Amino acid sequence: MAHTKADITAAVAEKAGLSRADAGRAVDAVLDTITEALKNGEAVNFVGFGSFVARPRAARTGLNPQTKEQIQIPASTVPAFKAGKALKDAVK
Repeated sequence: MAHTKADITAAVAEKAGLSRADAGRAVDAVLDTITEALKNGEAVNFVGFGSFVARPRAARTGLNPQTKEQIQIPASTVPAFKAGKALKDAVK
């Protein structure tokens, strides 16, 4: 079962003893901070949990699935997450 942002906010509120409104603002602040860092080309590291980074993706040739025509896909930057050792061990 996937957890939604509302589920995470409720869990944070319960575990931290916060109101749902305060927990919602805290979750939003964390996500906004990670987003801003990635937009600025910075990495965000949570020791033991993992790292969020912005990775460059090279330009490439793709195929239009409807017409089978070759198309050029431009270079872009994409967000990526690499799990830390503690998270990997916890999920095993």
